[in-house]
Amino acid sequence: MALLEVENLGVFYGAIEALRGVSLCVEAGEVVTLIGANGAGKSTTLRTISGLLQPRSGKIVFDGRPIQNWPPHKVVETGLVQAPEGRKIFSNLTVEENLNLGAFLRNDKAAIAKDRERALEFFPRVRERLAQQAGTLSGGEQQMLAIARALVARPKLLMLDEPSLGLAPQLVQTIFQVIREINRAGTTILLVEQNANMALQVAHRAYVIEVGKIRMEGPAAQLAASDDVRKAYLGAH
Repeated sequence: MALLEVENLGVFYGAIEALRGVSLCVEAGEVVTLIGANGAGKSTTLRTISGLLQPRSGKIVFDGRPIQNWPPHKVVETGLVQAPEGRKIFSNLTVEENLNLGAFLRNDKAAIAKDRERALEFFPRVRERLAQQAGTLSGGEQQMLAIARALVARPKLLMLDEPSLGLAPQLVQTIFQVIREINRAGTTILLVEQNANMALQVAHRAYVIEVGKIRMEGPAAQLAASDDVRKAYLGAH
């Protein structure tokens, strides 16, 4: 059974249908990416899975449990954790305080310390800035902090929403390298990303979403080689 199964998800913003029967699954150990243009429904899909939006129809099953109407904090407790679009760090708190908030729902001190240490191994630059106010970090460092904070929550499935957004090309390479390493270390990942090229390089499987519907799915390498995907998302002519 898949770790995450989304079936026929229907989501509305007022009268506007944002998702129309979206179905996808993520197996344990995979990196699965959801690619599509701006406004296609990528972030809406993640926000609905995390419990931030309520679906009007459909099912979300995580680790064998239906979670489609659960509040976000309950969803996090199951091990389904999101690093949100736009990073959403607490800029007036220190880097260390931001990291500690990742463990807000946990009380297993020794395990928290271990997970925090592991997160900092992935992001040495975050370790160097623990005492600094988070708002003074560069965009790339804030993104690293947002992912590190999510890792402190010990996710079974880590959802990343646009991790490369607004970053310099060199930093994009760094972030994607770390995403690979996090996955190799045993964390399953669902990645939403506008940079389809990088996303398809790092993922095992991919879904293409257009106007709230899944249009294509398959092994990432196969989609990367598809003429339709290349024309639409990879800038090939």
